[in-house]
Amino acid sequence: MSTPPHAPFGALLTAMVTPFRPDLSVDYQRAQEVALRLLQNGSSGLIVSGTTGESPTLTPDERLELYRRVKEVAGNAPVIANTGDNETAFSVEFSKMAVQTGVDALLLVVPYYNKPSQEGIFRHFQAIAGAVELPCLLYNVPGRTGRNMTASTAARLSQIENIVGTKEASGDLVQIGHIRAQTDRSWAIYSGDDAATLPMLPLGCCGCISVVSHLAGKEFRAMLDAFWSGDIETSRELHLRLLPVIEALFPANGSSPAPVKAAMKLQGFDTGGLRLPLVECDGREREELKAVLETAGLL
Repeated sequence: MSTPPHAPFGALLTAMVTPFRPDLSVDYQRAQEVALRLLQNGSSGLIVSGTTGESPTLTPDERLELYRRVKEVAGNAPVIANTGDNETAFSVEFSKMAVQTGVDALLLVVPYYNKPSQEGIFRHFQAIAGAVELPCLLYNVPGRTGRNMTASTAARLSQIENIVGTKEASGDLVQIGHIRAQTDRSWAIYSGDDAATLPMLPLGCCGCISVVSHLAGKEFRAMLDAFWSGDIETSRELHLRLLPVIEALFPANGSSPAPVKAAMKLQGFDTGGLRLPLVECDGREREELKAVLETAGLL
């Protein structure tokens, strides 16, 4: 019987989609319905207006209203607002505004496009964390940002009191091992990649910030629980059952969150379209999604 690592926001968080009306305005009521659906199906907390939530195409006011509306219905479940940007000054001010909406924590992504040095990454996060009192969770996703936050930088940042962990989506298990080796065991390492979660668990990962949990929250949560209860075979079986679904949500020639929105619609829960430059899945892609969902028993 193994003991789950410390998970400050619970083991399974969902980076929730942002629903849109037919005119592509934000559907705040539907966002509340998405939040409740997720919390009723395995999620312990919610990430609002992250990449899966199409944050690059949302205005600051829309994002702040999403934080308020989701927090209204989340009860005791933690709501984490994505407030990181590639400009430090804006990130600081926007994070302060997000605090006023009542959210429980902030998600801060490595600055994208401008490719800061490791010292620049450190000072960026140090500045934001120093401007707020809420817990902050870092987000390393070099495939999107163009810059990797190294294990040594993560370890330096772990010494800042209200930086409580990281969402690691580098796909580098060696780096993740170094992060674990260089940080206190109470400092949280969340998987930022559904497919890499099971391999990360033995390294001290405390859970996942997930996309597939929109479709299979109970199953993904069961995979985590089985691992920590020592039932590795069941955990592996669930991982392998969900793997084709996860891969279908992140096709090489596609862009998330188009597939997850299409898959949710196939499950009977429509969250609307996407704002350009993202486009909806075509007919062939929808048929492929339907096939993998049926095989996994999710339709």
